Amino acid sequence: MKRGNGESAGSSGEGQEITETEGEFVKVRKKALERLTTEVMQLHDILPQVLTGDILESFQKLDVVEALVEKKEHELEQLRMDCEHFKARLETAQADCMKERKEKLTVRQQLNEAKQQLLQQAGYCTEMGASVCTLLWSVSSNEEAVKNILVSSKAETFFSLAGQTMESFVRSLGEDTKQQDVDSTENQFVLALAGIVTNIAALVCGREFLVNSNKVLLDTIMQLLGDLKPGCCTKLKVLMMMSLYNVSINVKGLKYISENPGFFPLLWWLLNDPDPEVCLHVLRLLQSVILEPEVLAKSAAEIRDTMPLSRILMLSKCRNGDLQVLAQELLEDIKVLECEI
Repeated sequence: MKRGNGESAGSSGEGQEITETEGEFVKVRKKALERLTTEVMQLHDILPQVLTGDILESFQKLDVVEALVEKKEHELEQLRMDCEHFKARLETAQADCMKERKEKLTVRQQLNEAKQQLLQQAGYCTEMGASVCTLLWSVSSNEEAVKNILVSSKAETFFSLAGQTMESFVRSLGEDTKQQDVDSTENQFVLALAGIVTNIAALVCGREFLVNSNKVLLDTIMQLLGDLKPGCCTKLKVLMMMSLYNVSINVKGLKYISENPGFFPLLWWLLNDPDPEVCLHVLRLLQSVILEPEVLAKSAAEIRDTMPLSRILMLSKCRNGDLQVLAQELLEDIKVLECEI
């Protein structure tokens, strides 16, 4: 190989190799070069045998795995960041939830307080209404007092509220109406209202007022009588039946209630009530219809076809004297009616 200027030499020995360098050139003994060449050729021949396809494929797979690991590490880091983000949001949501719970607890306490106040006010109003209406019930037996009541601008409003109150009371009754507390304030309140209507309907001016200005109240009374189950709220039923009977004394009032499509089915329904006083007032009301020719003319066919004669016959033999007499009188009136028809 080419030598450079300033050559340096190495000393001897048979197996010793000496190289000299100068600049970009390297001095190698010919024998060493030949040996290096031989070794390179040998490696060239051996490497293909050592580096098989499986090893190369393994290196390729290793590269793929390393890339995949790097990608997963990146994804894991991203998941850690997302986790921290969601953790922060969760802590915020928990704080908001705790705040809302405290606010709801406060609102619930306020609501309970408001309910208690409302119950107290409702109880006060019911007791006041029961007391006032009980007094008014007594006063309404005086004709002059009734006239003064009816000329008031609040008379129609009072009767409208009376109907709504009675309806609300009947709707509030549970299934076990027989166990109803007859001495409760609510019960006394409704009885007083029904008693006021009954007393006012007992007077000529009162009947005229109800027929001309409060037909809705009459409809409500008939509806409630049909809603009440047999044997329950007997006093209320009796008072409402007395109201209808008093109204029936007025021919216009009798025409109105008898023309109601549910009037006669209501009478037959009430006639099966176990309370004799309820049955007594049903028969009185039926007798009013039969004894009024103009009304009877329109209702005779329906009465003849639907009247439960067997029940009336049974009542004509009952132990209650008043009910027995009235039932017998009604049977005589029916016989006369059949002859006329």
